[in-house]
Amino acid sequence: MARRFPLAGLLRLRHAEQDRAAAALAAANDRVRDAADARIAARRSLADREDTQPVTDAATLSALAAARASTRGMLEELDAVARSHRADADEAQATYNAARRAALGLEKLEDQHDREQAAEDLRTEQNALDEIAARRRTEGGAR
Repeated sequence: MARRFPLAGLLRLRHAEQDRAAAALAAANDRVRDAADARIAARRSLADREDTQPVTDAATLSALAAARASTRGMLEELDAVARSHRADADEAQATYNAARRAALGLEKLEDQHDREQAAEDLRTEQNALDEIAARRRTEGGAR
């Protein structure tokens, strides 16, 4: 009879940790993409404003300069947010990699255990067959 893998509970725990880390990594990557999309939208907005606003007096020029400064400030903030999200994503990737390594080691142990159990089962079966064959020879020779 095959023995159950003694570290099966720990392996399930490692797989659960890996799943959580994968979910956190996916969420972090989504935030990175959202920040990049927001930055692209802000750049487009800045480019659109440059082409559509004619400067006719000093007040318009001043308002245009303030709008551009504001947009540049927003771009800098978006860059900072993107860097922060990228750092979070890198950390989530490292956490996932560590969880995967921990699970992989146990998976290899489980595979080795399964191979050993299969070999033991085959040995047991072969011994039983050999014993049956030996009985038949001794019973057949005694008649």
